[in-house]
Amino acid sequence: MWQRLKAAGDLRLGELVAQAGTLLAGQQSAPAAASGESSLSDGPSRADTAPDRLDPELAGLVMELAGQHDPLTAYEFLCERYLEAHSRQLSVTREDVAELMVRLVRTDGGTVLDPACGVGTLLLALDGTARVLGQELSETSAAITASRLRLRGVDADIVAGDSMRHDGFAGQRADAVVCDPPFNERAWGYEELTGDPRWEYGLPPRGEPELAWVQHCLTHVKPGGLVAILMPPAAASRKAGRRIRANLLRAGALRAVVALPGSDLWLLRRPAAGERPPSEVLILDATADLGSVEPAWRAYLEDRSDQSVRIIDLLADEVDMTPARHQRRGDVGRAFAEARDRFLAAAAVPPDLKILEQPLDQPATTLGDLIKEGLVTTLQAPPKMTADGGDVPVLTADDVLNGTPPSGFTTMQQGLVTIRPGDVVASYSSVRVMADGGAVLGPHLTLYRVDSRRLDPDFLAGYLRAAGGRATTGSSRFDVRRTRLPRLSLKEQKAYGEAFRQLAVLEDAIRKTSTLGQTLIRLGLDGLTDGHLHPQS
Repeated sequence: MWQRLKAAGDLRLGELVAQAGTLLAGQQSAPAAASGESSLSDGPSRADTAPDRLDPELAGLVMELAGQHDPLTAYEFLCERYLEAHSRQLSVTREDVAELMVRLVRTDGGTVLDPACGVGTLLLALDGTARVLGQELSETSAAITASRLRLRGVDADIVAGDSMRHDGFAGQRADAVVCDPPFNERAWGYEELTGDPRWEYGLPPRGEPELAWVQHCLTHVKPGGLVAILMPPAAASRKAGRRIRANLLRAGALRAVVALPGSDLWLLRRPAAGERPPSEVLILDATADLGSVEPAWRAYLEDRSDQSVRIIDLLADEVDMTPARHQRRGDVGRAFAEARDRFLAAAAVPPDLKILEQPLDQPATTLGDLIKEGLVTTLQAPPKMTADGGDVPVLTADDVLNGTPPSGFTTMQQGLVTIRPGDVVASYSSVRVMADGGAVLGPHLTLYRVDSRRLDPDFLAGYLRAAGGRATTGSSRFDVRRTRLPRLSLKEQKAYGEAFRQLAVLEDAIRKTSTLGQTLIRLGLDGLTDGHLHPQS
């Protein structure tokens, strides 16, 4: 089916994915109308974005895919393929960053707005109890977001249009705002919006569109409400934005600037009437450890932070809030040594593989045959299970992709699948052999439990992963049960399994060292130039 969609060409691919979402979400149209679930709105300041219907053949293929799984799983598969195909054109917020942002502004069931919602990454990271509002310039992306939320039963209002020029939620205030705006967008409406009432902290210079987004977000949050917005690192120090940064600090609106890999996170709070502004702002470098952000933010809120900078000192200087500049200088040498040790410890060695002149001709079987023979049992989570609340830990698809511990939670219910050590867990795009058990299997995952007396789990995982990688460039109708594996003795399987395991470890190490390497380079530059580091003689 994916090849049929791709055959329409890049220009129509997004439109067809949006139409597929409308079709699948339409299966829930009656309940949605009664409960006020997600919709793509139109109105005086909203574009009429209802997409045309799919042609009957494509519609049939979409419904067939939904019948094999469920509408939500089917649509997430299509969205994942679409994002992979357009990874250079579409900017998608990293999922771990999105989850961090929504945790920092947690509203416990309030209303959350994303005025640049893209395909919905930030809104999808919410726990499901919040009412969500979203606006997106691209009609296609707005339609995709609306369908993704509606298929989850989320109460949402998604608007297509230019948030700067045609604010779809003018006059409305949410309990919190999250935003990953487009960076360096020069044509943001400077000429038309010179006298706009949103510029409470100053007219954004033509070359500072991100400061326009900051003030747009503050306009749409209630007094005392939080804004989490991603910003280009240069926005913390550019001279053109100095006056607005100073005004945000004086008013107590800007509370934190946190360096992340590739961007900064600004945390803002709309001042409440009669509230005394804080005397300090949190400035934190979290490029090497996202896990440090929430403890540092809590410490700041409780007036016990050692990462805060006095606002009066910033105002007396260039109002430069670049986290690297404010790192305690005496710590640079120690931080460099620690980062170097972590970098070296994370290094992994690829497996030592023998090169053959001709590929081996081995008798083969398929995963389907192994299932029939009882060597493999497949299990999935209960239908309609969610991982957004409860006290039972859940392994999610993101956890499998990122190699992280279980991050979701659910309530006790019938049909939960408890993971055991040695289970092979797979999503559409990743495969993982579980070292630990105890958590339950999350949605959109398949668990393969092997008879370890006859089949090695790492051996199976390696072939599943290889087959999945080939399928992403081939037909989307690939049936995982057709995955071919050689028939080998358990001893031979274990040799292959160990090589596959080493490759998985290598991949995890590369992912980890990429971030650590950025930190190591920055600390090395800082230390060499400020005198805290010296070349070995």
